[in-house]
Amino acid sequence: MTAPELLALTLRAEAGHRPVRAIEALAALVVNRARLAMAGPTERERFAPGAAPGLAWPALLARALRAPFLFGCWMPRQPRWAALLEAADRQDPALAICRRIAARAAAGALPDPTGGATHWHAAEVLPGWALGQVPVAEIGGLVFYRLATATAPARAA
Repeated sequence: MTAPELLALTLRAEAGHRPVRAIEALAALVVNRARLAMAGPTERERFAPGAAPGLAWPALLARALRAPFLFGCWMPRQPRWAALLEAADRQDPALAICRRIAARAAAGALPDPTGGATHWHAAEVLPGWALGQVPVAEIGGLVFYRLATATAPARAA
């Protein structure tokens, strides 16, 4: 399965019921993580675990998609796993939209409305990792964060 198709299925399972802007924002987040993974070994291990140095863009994008705990739809014990399988088995309008967005994201033609976000959650939940973090965007019921990376300069207290 190609990286754009993996991205499309992920978008459908995680945000296919949300506005197009939210789906685009989630796709931009995956691209942000893949781009950060190109910065060095620490970032690669954090944002695309298991990716080899110099990995081609599509493969790096696929690795970023499958990073642990980023998307519940890739965890077999999560309810969204069934949504992912269902999306793969049928052709519906939401999947078609997600495929178009995924193609644009994989080609680098999708603007980033999240301001470089690397983490997200649905607005109706507040995971423990988000406590004390300042969101950079809220789009279509999704909340986005740009958490510090190893290459980011430390802020003075």
